[in-house]
Amino acid sequence: MMAPRDEPWLMRTYSGHSTARKSNELYRTNLAKGQTGLSIAFDLPTQTGYDPDSVMARGEVGKVGVPVAHLGHMRSLLDGIPPGGMNTSMTINSTAAWLLALYVANAEEQGTPPGALRGTTQNDIVKEYLSRGTYIFPPAPSRRLIVDMVAWCAHHAPKWNPMNVCSYHLQEAGATPVQEIAFSLATAIDVLDAVKASGQVGDDQFTQVFGSISFFVNAGIRFVEEICKLRAFTELWDRIGLERYGVTDHKARRFRYGVQVNSLGLTEAQPENNVQRIVLEMLAVTLSKRARARSVQLPAWNEALGLPRPWDQQWSLRMQQVLAFETDLLEYGDIFDGSVVIEAKTAELRDAAWAELEDVLSIGGAFEAVDELKGRLVRSMAERTRRIESGDLTVVGVNSYTESTDSPLGGSDNILMVDPAVEAELVADVQAWRADRDASAVATALVELRRAAIDGTNIMGPSIDLAKAGGTTGEWSGILRDLFGEFRAPTGVSAAVGRRGGELAEVAAFVKTIAGGPPKFLVAKPGLDGHSNGAEQIAVAARDAGMEVVYSGIRLTPAQIAASARDEDPDVIGLSILSGSHLALVPDILALLAADGVDAPVVVGGIIPEIDQRRLLAAGVAKVYTPKDFQMARIMRDVAELAVAHRSTSG
Repeated sequence: MMAPRDEPWLMRTYSGHSTARKSNELYRTNLAKGQTGLSIAFDLPTQTGYDPDSVMARGEVGKVGVPVAHLGHMRSLLDGIPPGGMNTSMTINSTAAWLLALYVANAEEQGTPPGALRGTTQNDIVKEYLSRGTYIFPPAPSRRLIVDMVAWCAHHAPKWNPMNVCSYHLQEAGATPVQEIAFSLATAIDVLDAVKASGQVGDDQFTQVFGSISFFVNAGIRFVEEICKLRAFTELWDRIGLERYGVTDHKARRFRYGVQVNSLGLTEAQPENNVQRIVLEMLAVTLSKRARARSVQLPAWNEALGLPRPWDQQWSLRMQQVLAFETDLLEYGDIFDGSVVIEAKTAELRDAAWAELEDVLSIGGAFEAVDELKGRLVRSMAERTRRIESGDLTVVGVNSYTESTDSPLGGSDNILMVDPAVEAELVADVQAWRADRDASAVATALVELRRAAIDGTNIMGPSIDLAKAGGTTGEWSGILRDLFGEFRAPTGVSAAVGRRGGELAEVAAFVKTIAGGPPKFLVAKPGLDGHSNGAEQIAVAARDAGMEVVYSGIRLTPAQIAASARDEDPDVIGLSILSGSHLALVPDILALLAADGVDAPVVVGGIIPEIDQRRLLAAGVAKVYTPKDFQMARIMRDVAELAVAHRSTSG
């Protein structure tokens, strides 16, 4: 007799682009194909609190996600998708309270009360400081916003997960399994302690609050180690709930997590290899029943090249469906119980992560120790980069087995390209929205939002009122920016500078011969793209090669970069853009440099399609690098030689 099958995990596809209407079409299509939960990707202006017509949003509207500037957009985004019947994950952090307010306002318009809503707001600002860069406010007010959301959900939306502690991006930034576990658990503890201290939630509700905290993890290619990592995570979260918070309900102490498998390991070279990587990484979070993911979303094979098309996302969804419905996995208990190897590795990771966690808590906790934790991650990523360069870490198709037959998956149409006209459409849209609303109602709601932010009233009520009145993302964020200020996260670069051997040592020797002293290399990240790992590793390698490096972190305007170049007088300027905004921002920067009389050569790195590479080179960019260019020594040699050529022509 066949054993009863477990229910499969929630199957999601992380998606959203261009406009709310087009994203809604995509969501409906994916749901019709068997997807069982929504996972909304927001564009960078929405994530960082700008309306589409802000100067900061130039080139970024609709590129890496869907723009949601007001309630009308939320209505369009979820049109035909009943809010009470859908489990929705929103990858949103610094503006999480605002997007939840819009979601609640839209649901209430349809007669669905907050208590019926199921889903998750990511809402993990620490990992934004450490790895992804879509933060706005300093740590203390950011934590206050998270606490307000946790408390509001406890009272009004108990089925909603107000915080999804996100270790995913920590691994993308280089975290070891031990660091991934420890840093994310430290963040959860910091928030839970702050919820207790706020007095907004009584002791009788704290078990429910603890149980509402979920996690979003990463699964890399070392799937045995990843299985053990999740088993260790499960044991430690249970221990924290029981020992630190006295939660006696074992169901509330369950480690509930969703996953997107690793994007760091996806390759531009031989991208077809990404398919088997994704499948193997999916196994890490599904094979062990005791530590199985509650929801899974898989990247598409071509995400190292650009935005995936609907067919690419369907392929990834079908991977989940084949595993869940064709194999016998869900017919058994935990197939690893009793495994000597698995138990030993789990214990090793568990004990090391607990020691690392105690160390983080001893230096003030995750929010207090952002600078230190960032430095540790950049060092870990630098070590990973060195291992790939040296061949110690094998990446098939990149640093080994590079001979390849042309792929039938290649071509210029193998990714989704967002129409540049979307930005103008959204600018007109938000301006029309402001003109048509009740301005006095918005003004009143903004006054109430400001008052709540000042006097400590829970921010969610005034945010929902502003959403219903017709306020915008930029207006909500603008009030809080004025009161809380803006934060500049640490770069972590100085903590990772060391000495590389091999070919980079040869570059360092060459740099010492350059007349006039070490070249000055200005590394800059224009626009709202906060994925700074590449820029940080370039800065680390340049310093290791003996160059003078100027790098001030993420989110710079073209004017700021041009001013820095004018003042610093660099020999070479390096721009890092991964959001697809290169065709809008790079020409702006080149024009401003020329106007300021800066003639230093410009190199650009990022996820840049081949046709765009040609356009940038034609516009005057000296070199373009993409993820396939992993050899830091070669890049540094290029930069050094460009510096020599520049000095010879300008001197």
